[in-house]
Amino acid sequence: MWSANSFQRKVIEYYRQHGRKHLPWQGTKDPYRIWLSEIMLQQTQVATVIPYYEAFLERFPTIVDLAEASSDEVMHLWSGLGYYSRARNLHKAAKTVAEEYAGTFPQDPEEIEALPGIGLSTAGAIAAFAFDKPTAILDGNVKRVLARCYGIEGWAGKSAVLKALWAKAEENTPVKDTAQYNQAMMDLGAVICTRTKPKCDKCPLAKECFALKQGMISELPGKKPKKARPKRSVYWLVCIEDNQVLLHKRPPSGIWGGLWCFPEIEQSEPIPEHSQKLSSFVHKFSHYDLEVQPLLVKKLSKTGIMEPNETERFALAFLNKKTQAKTAQIGLPTPVSKLLASLQ
Repeated sequence: MWSANSFQRKVIEYYRQHGRKHLPWQGTKDPYRIWLSEIMLQQTQVATVIPYYEAFLERFPTIVDLAEASSDEVMHLWSGLGYYSRARNLHKAAKTVAEEYAGTFPQDPEEIEALPGIGLSTAGAIAAFAFDKPTAILDGNVKRVLARCYGIEGWAGKSAVLKALWAKAEENTPVKDTAQYNQAMMDLGAVICTRTKPKCDKCPLAKECFALKQGMISELPGKKPKKARPKRSVYWLVCIEDNQVLLHKRPPSGIWGGLWCFPEIEQSEPIPEHSQKLSSFVHKFSHYDLEVQPLLVKKLSKTGIMEPNETERFALAFLNKKTQAKTAQIGLPTPVSKLLASLQ
């Protein structure tokens, strides 16, 4: 089994020879850019993140610019990236840094972790990459590498398993070259030690890998126990008058919080009179399926759906992404954008 020193050496050698060094957020010590990339990369592939990351920085080049932006504009730029609580927390954290730290990102890992939406691993990544702190990280890729190398069995959602993974992460994190080591660990998980079909022949840790020796690659890391996948069935009320469509802004928390959607009612409720069914579809969230039956309705009062100040009519042309004015943008979930496009 690897000693901590030999493990570190192999990982850092891998980074210097094969590590990814040309991603848009690399080669900088700007904590804002590093933080933005870390948040966007949570549960999202690099190729998907890059255009969003670049568009975000073009509009909000500094953390103060982000803090001063409207929530609608922030959510608009995030639209389609998913997991929208990340955007809401990003905006909150930017305001906190602007107000409590005079726009200068804190360097202490504990202060970083205290910001909205930043957990222990993300704080460690920011501290290491931006400020050269010797802090450990434990994202999904690193968990997979450590679980396989050291034979740590069980689902990481269990406290005992997570504790064991953190112990190995901290034990192996070097005091020097921490940023290179952390980047290499993420690269190994993303490129070599993948969930399926890992490239063990190219892994610098293969010689002492527990999972490879024991034929347990597919069993490690342990998978989350399966539960019956719940479903929710709703009607979306599509009301168009004079080429304007009625939308409402969802509450700031919860699914699609802060985004503009069609008024929604449960399918157990009576539907409005003289409504016409449009093509139904299923939108899959991480933890449940949303079955949507859009209904084209002739009249729909603002009241009774949501508070009037959270309900507005928008011109269909305004909601067309190709013609939407940059000065007045709103956040739309992907299925809402697709349905609106079909109505144009």
